[in-house]
Amino acid sequence: MDPYLERADLWPDVHTSLIAALRDVLAPKLAPRYTVHVEERMYTLLRAAPLVGRADVAVQLREPAAEYVVPAAEVLEVDVPLEEEIVERYLEVHEARKGRLVTIVEILSPANKIGPGRRKYLRKRERILETLTHFVEIDLLRAGAPMPVSRKVESAYRLLISRGETRPRARLYLFGVRQPIPTFPLPLLPGDDEPPVDLNDLLHSLYTRARYDLRVDYTRPPDPPLSEADAVWARERLAALQA
Repeated sequence: MDPYLERADLWPDVHTSLIAALRDVLAPKLAPRYTVHVEERMYTLLRAAPLVGRADVAVQLREPAAEYVVPAAEVLEVDVPLEEEIVERYLEVHEARKGRLVTIVEILSPANKIGPGRRKYLRKRERILETLTHFVEIDLLRAGAPMPVSRKVESAYRLLISRGETRPRARLYLFGVRQPIPTFPLPLLPGDDEPPVDLNDLLHSLYTRARYDLRVDYTRPPDPPLSEADAVWARERLAALQA
């Protein structure tokens, strides 16, 4: 996983393109038994930044009998709350003949993990997990708290496969920046062949087609920053590629 793709101004493009690319790969493999849809949800959040500055002014007044300082009014530089429209895309796999929803695939965005958007996403996640719909949750972002599972484990990235018929048991893949994204089977209806999803290869292909190399500055540290050990590894890796 390339941590430079997590940059706030780049990830929305990566996220949207990866969802569409995954649909394009899966749709012909699953037809005619299944259809694959790109769905979206929209909601509005109030966004406000913290205080960004302070200015204090002292005003001195002179009276004939005495000299004193009048306390100044406090002046702050602030941001007012602004509405921010969030659009999140995800995949749904439907049984073609009946239209039944079989599997949901989520690739997390920063709004899913941080702030009020996290609460909205967790409510949706809980509703899905109360059904028999299969659920695939892909977390390729180091920022924000991981999504809750029964065990506390440390990992930069995660991939959750929750099958409707085996809940609450699920399979959680853990990996870091030095490892490829694991290939996983896409859960389908019992008895159907489940195609392996090579998200790592898909992301590499997308990186080349979208020319993300022209938008990433590899001379600067990624955001969020890497651990010291991973930063050393990344510098060595970049030096080897440039040699």
